[in-house]
Amino acid sequence: MSIVAFFLAAIAAIVAWWLAGQRLTSRPWLEVGHFHDRRGATRLPPAKIGLGVFLTVVGALFSLAISAYFMRMASSDWGALPLPGLLWLNTGILAAGSITLHWTRVEAERRNDEAARIGLLVALALGLAFLVGQLFAWRALSDAGYFLAGNPANSFFYLLTGMHGLHIIGGLFALGRVTVHASQTPLDNRTRLSIELCAIYWHFMLIVWLVLFALFAGWASGVIDFCRQLLT
Repeated sequence: MSIVAFFLAAIAAIVAWWLAGQRLTSRPWLEVGHFHDRRGATRLPPAKIGLGVFLTVVGALFSLAISAYFMRMASSDWGALPLPGLLWLNTGILAAGSITLHWTRVEAERRNDEAARIGLLVALALGLAFLVGQLFAWRALSDAGYFLAGNPANSFFYLLTGMHGLHIIGGLFALGRVTVHASQTPLDNRTRLSIELCAIYWHFMLIVWLVLFALFAGWASGVIDFCRQLLT
């Protein structure tokens, strides 16, 4: 339970820091439909608050799954599966998509609509490439005899990567809608906000994937052992 508390506290701290930073760094001239309090401070758009709450829930879900992973590792029937080399490429693709969306957000704020449209298309293509790469990684493991029900480690690998893939699909759906809308009309403040939200979501999913990647590679075990010593 101490591991669960640690992960939940870490996720809550990250989201709280992000929400606080958004209030401090908000740009009133880029946002519409916001009310202003008596001190003139710009309030967070409801969409950003909703995204923050959603990311908190998603973070808690992955935290519980990762905690169960570590608890199950102590069982005698646990057998670690080899890390597919393709996951390195997939990690680079996901990181490239995150960087591309950040660049797209910057170009949208600069009113460079054409560059922002190109960035959205590239980010969408990179997201699709990541999903295809994950499917190929699954196929490589199954061809090598590492099936879903063959071992608890196998089951957790498919479960965690599948959960992450489903959230990527959801992000691609939202990104696709923004891309289609941006290609049909000039970018307005609402579209720029949507691009910003997509970028934030993609950064979060990249962080989650890096944690999972470290987990599968065995790098996270030392960190968790250190955290256990601090919490006991």
